[in-house]
Amino acid sequence: MIFVPLSFVAALLLVILLVAALRARETTGGNTAFLFLVALCALQSVVVGLRWGYHVEAARYIQPILASCLPPLVLFSFRTLLQRDDLEDGLMRWLHALPPVVMAAIVLFVPALIDVALIVLFVGYAIAVLNLGRSGPDALVEARLDSAVAAHRALVIAAVALCLSALFDLGVLLAFEWSKGEDAAIIASNANLLGLFFIGLTAFVASRAQPSAAGQASPPEPSPSEQDREILDKVQRMLVDQKLYRDDNLTLSRLARRAGVPARQISGAVNRLAGRNVSQYINDIRISEACRLLRDTDMSVTAAMLDSGFQTKSNFNREFRRVTSLSPASWREQSRPAAALDA
Repeated sequence: MIFVPLSFVAALLLVILLVAALRARETTGGNTAFLFLVALCALQSVVVGLRWGYHVEAARYIQPILASCLPPLVLFSFRTLLQRDDLEDGLMRWLHALPPVVMAAIVLFVPALIDVALIVLFVGYAIAVLNLGRSGPDALVEARLDSAVAAHRALVIAAVALCLSALFDLGVLLAFEWSKGEDAAIIASNANLLGLFFIGLTAFVASRAQPSAAGQASPPEPSPSEQDREILDKVQRMLVDQKLYRDDNLTLSRLARRAGVPARQISGAVNRLAGRNVSQYINDIRISEACRLLRDTDMSVTAAMLDSGFQTKSNFNREFRRVTSLSPASWREQSRPAAALDA
């Protein structure tokens, strides 16, 4: 019987995700950095299978170097969803290219430190990734507003997956210390199947949040100001009067440019006055329009979804239930008799 390592199965699943992302790129605006991340996870899965499944000697030197590329690429990928002004420039950006260089030196000269270095690297970057999303979905101003919550969840899961990979690296280190590496192959395979696959999956989800060619709200500030009211009124007029909510590629960054108001001020005004994040606020408007279409027209649920600015059924159904506590079909069934009686 031909032996197929679990990591090869993970690699196949990641390749399928990558192909799906590439095919959908024209309509979803797949982010290139996230696509590279999925590809790197797939490649790393293959190398892990070659090392621990088929004991290919060369793979033991390549695997830690590839692994050291993952955390910086995770951080860079999610940073592309931040406001341009928040991105690092100059020397700090190039410092993130050092981990594979340092790891290559460790592999050549002090291989005993490989696992320790990987643990420190993965945990450190996991903290950095979580720090990016500390303000909730509104921090991801370059993400489509209907996907900002999903992208933020993907960010958190990616950080957890980095920590999980560090935990498994610790397990491999202890396996060599306690049992001379007898269990290392099993631990490494499981680490690959779980850690790399989850990183690749979250990269796939987050890539679809990028517009084609942002759970929790930011912490509220003490009290709304008159400026907050003016900003919210201006945003409300733009969204409703200009039907800007129908733009399925709308991001907080684009909304800020159209309104001529900094994204942080819009986010703060919505948080303080509406008690929710920008994504939820705009989705409330979209759901209100969808309800009108479902009540007053014979338009199908899918057509109402698209006409109100949603791109996927999963986002539409989730937001519809959040606002109305019902599915679109159930809401239409309950609202139409009432409308008929009013007439």
